[in-house]
Amino acid sequence: MPKKTIYEKRDGIAYLTVNNPEKANVMDSQVMEEMAEEYRDFWEDRDMKVMILTGMGDRHFSAGHHIQPPPPGQSYTDIRIQRNEGFFWPRAQTVNGREIAVFGGGTDFPRVWKPVIAAVNGWAAGAGLYMLLHTVDIRIACEEHARFYFALLSNRGGIGSGPSATHLTRQLNYAHAMKMLLTDEPIDAKEAERIGLIYETVPHDQLMARCEALAERIKQMPPVAVRMLKEFAVKSRELPEQAAWDMQYTFNHMVSQLSTDGDDADAAFLEKRPRNVKGNLRG
Repeated sequence: MPKKTIYEKRDGIAYLTVNNPEKANVMDSQVMEEMAEEYRDFWEDRDMKVMILTGMGDRHFSAGHHIQPPPPGQSYTDIRIQRNEGFFWPRAQTVNGREIAVFGGGTDFPRVWKPVIAAVNGWAAGAGLYMLLHTVDIRIACEEHARFYFALLSNRGGIGSGPSATHLTRQLNYAHAMKMLLTDEPIDAKEAERIGLIYETVPHDQLMARCEALAERIKQMPPVAVRMLKEFAVKSRELPEQAAWDMQYTFNHMVSQLSTDGDDADAAFLEKRPRNVKGNLRG
C-alpha cells in the first residue's frame, strides 16, 4: 500500500508532509499510523533538531479526520463500540511518557519535546486545526490559501473530543477564542495572524523557505537546552508564578550541570569565538 505521508531527514531537520491532497490531506487511519511512527523516529533520532510539518499542495494543510461510512462487514454500532473501547482502553504507545498515536479523542495526539514548525499551506480544519494547536510551536501560514476552522460545532454537532477548544482558550485572547468557537466560522491567514493563532503570514512561494530559515536558526541552539525549554514552556503555563519559577530553576540547573554545552558557552564568550554546540551529556 503506498504511503500517505512523506518523511525526510536532511541536515538536522525532519520534514513531515501529509500527502493525500486528493482527499484534502485528511488523517485517515493509515495517515495516523504513519505519523505516529514518524514522530517517534523524530524524537528518538538525536541528530534531528527540529521538524517542519506541512500538507501536500496549496489547498489543504489537513481537513481533519476522515469521516466515512463503516467498512464492509461493519455497522455503525460496531464503530461506536470501537470508539467506546478506545475511550476506556486507549492505546499505550509512548514517547518519553507521552502517548503519540493520533487516534481517538486527541489526548494521545503527537507531542514531543523538540521544536515543530508548521508550514500551513491551506485549510486547517477540525483535527487539522488541533494538530496545529497541540503539536506545533511556531506556525507560519500561506497568506493566499491558509484558512483555520474549528468545524466541530457546525459540521459534527459537538464540541470535539480533541484539544481545539482547550488550547484556543489558553493560547488566544478569550474573546477571540470564543468568537472562533461559538460562531464556528473559518478565518483567513491575516485574521489568524492578527489574533495570535499564527506567528506570521508569507506568500505561498516563500512559505517553506521561511520555515527552513527558522529551523536553521533553531538548529544552532544547544539541543538539550532547547528540548528542556520547550517542555518547561508547555508544562509551566498553568502553574502559579512561583511554582513555574521553581520549575525553571530546576530545569536550568539540570541543563547546566548535565550538559557540556554550558561550559562551551562560557569559553566561547571569553575566547570571542563561535559556539561549538554538541548536545553531549556528562558521563
